[in-house]
Amino acid sequence: MTTIAVPLAARRAADDLAAVREQWGDLLAAIERPPAAEWPPREARGFLDQLATDERAHDDDEQPAGRVGRTPLMLREHPAPLNLDALDAALAVERDLFDLADALAEQVQRPVRRRPSLNIPSYSGRTAPDRVRMVTDTRDRDDPARWHYQTQTSPGSRAYGLHWAAVWVEGRLLGEDPGDLFQAVPPLLLAHAVATAAGARRNLERALGRDGRTTTLDDPCPWCAGPLTGRTRPGGEPLVTCSTGRGCGAPVVVDERGRRVWRGPDLVGLFVALDTARRSG
Repeated sequence: MTTIAVPLAARRAADDLAAVREQWGDLLAAIERPPAAEWPPREARGFLDQLATDERAHDDDEQPAGRVGRTPLMLREHPAPLNLDALDAALAVERDLFDLADALAEQVQRPVRRRPSLNIPSYSGRTAPDRVRMVTDTRDRDDPARWHYQTQTSPGSRAYGLHWAAVWVEGRLLGEDPGDLFQAVPPLLLAHAVATAAGARRNLERALGRDGRTTTLDDPCPWCAGPLTGRTRPGGEPLVTCSTGRGCGAPVVVDERGRRVWRGPDLVGLFVALDTARRSG
């Protein structure tokens, strides 16, 4: 079996495409909610709510519809979107990845085969076996692995939504399906694909407030009254640090700079403590 070497840049682009797929449902859901100046961004709070209420962490079928990947992955009509920034980002990301898939198909996807047909009637009404006509190979044309272009009468493969486009592009960049349907991506097109995937991820995460921003929380630390700083990071996992350092008695780990840090499930405990402190104050 032949092993195909995959460029590091292609793997990096595949990671970006996976991040787009995983957060696409969040972006579509954000379109239907007005933006709010709070931390963590409302669009990033879904997984925190899930951690606080879901006792069946291993049962994927029980996840609520708002979770990443559960929202339908095709842009719907939004006659009155509540978050125009999210809508603009979704339209831009979808357009860029669809156009990238078109460009890849144009250069690396083999044209549809044609096969001979001998069943051609002669002028006398009989079949003339010595006359050969080439016809489209419909099985090859309808191969589900193909990317089909949009036309005036059909959306082509775009009908399957951004998720399928990202998966298909990733397959081309990683050299999957090495049969004769696809050839290797040329260097210039690979560079364009890498830049497009990175840009799509940045655009999406910026719209969701997951692009590395830092915010000073209004409430002090419930354990030591020190200032709390919230940070969002690419990939969607926010974290909070307390500036007091090791002197803070919060029951969480200390980072390499000596600060108490809340991330993942620990954030649920922090938000509960903050809410309790507000009510008692």
